[in-house]
Amino acid sequence: MEQTTVEQPKLLSKKDVVKAFWRWTFFSHANYNYERLQATGVVHAFSPILKKLYGKDEDEMKAALDRHMQFFNTEPSFGGPVLSMVIAMEEERASGAEINDQTINGLKTGLMGPLAGIGDTLWQGTLIPILLSFTLPFGAQGNIIMGPVLFFALHWIIMTVLAYFLWIQGYEQGKEGIQKLMAGGRLSYIMTLSQTLGAIVIGSLAANFVKLATPLQVHLSGKESLSIQTDVLDSLVKGILPLGVTLLTYYLLKVKKYTPTKVLVIQIIGGAILAALGLVVNSL
Repeated sequence: MEQTTVEQPKLLSKKDVVKAFWRWTFFSHANYNYERLQATGVVHAFSPILKKLYGKDEDEMKAALDRHMQFFNTEPSFGGPVLSMVIAMEEERASGAEINDQTINGLKTGLMGPLAGIGDTLWQGTLIPILLSFTLPFGAQGNIIMGPVLFFALHWIIMTVLAYFLWIQGYEQGKEGIQKLMAGGRLSYIMTLSQTLGAIVIGSLAANFVKLATPLQVHLSGKESLSIQTDVLDSLVKGILPLGVTLLTYYLLKVKKYTPTKVLVIQIIGGAILAALGLVVNSL
C-alpha cells in the first residue's frame, strides 16, 4: 500500500523568516561567552518565531528557549542556513510533527562546523583578497572612496546578498538540500577552486605591496661589482625577498600560532635591525 506524506500547514510567513535573518545578521556576534558562544544571538533571532509558534504554551516556549540556548558557533553567512532549516523544523514541530530536541540540536551541531569551514574559506581566503586586490591600490594612493569605502560597500553587499539567498534556501529546501550539497562532488570542486584562487590573489598582493630588496654588492676584480639583488636573487626568482617575508609571516601565524600583534612587532624590530646594518632597503 502506497504511503502518502501529509504536508504540515505553514504557520510562518516569509516576513517572519526574513525578520529572523536580519536579527541574526546584526546580532550573531553581539553577545559572546565561552559557554554558549553564539547561542544568545540564535535566541534573539528566533524570539519572534518562537513566540508565534509556542507563545500560547508556556511550557513549550520555555523548552524552545532552553533548546536554543545550547552551545552554537558557526560562520554567520554560510552557517545561517543551519538556523533557517531549524526554523522549518520548529514550524513542523509546532504543527504536530514528531521532531524532538535531540533531532534539532543534532542538526545544529552536525552542520555548524562544516558550513563554518566553507564560509571562512570563501570569505577570508577568497573574497577579501580579491576585493583588496583592486581597492588596495586606490587606498595606497589616498583615494578613500575607491579604497576603504568601496571595499566595505562591496564586501557588505556581496556578503549580505549571498547570506540572504542561503538563508531562504535553507528554510525552503530543508536539511535534505544541504545534505545533497555536502555529499556531492560539487562542493569539493568549489572549495578547491576558491582556495586556489585565493592563493593566487594573495601572491599577487604580496608581489605588489611587499617591497624589500638588498643593496649588497660584491666587488670583483677591477671596477666591476656584482649586485646581490639584481644579478643573483632576481635571476633566481623575481621578488624572492618579498616572497620570503610573506611565507615567514604565514609560518608564524599558522604554524607557530603567533598573534598578529606579535608578528607585527617581530617584523618591525627585524626590519629596523636589518636596515640599520644596511642589509635590506625598502625597494619603493
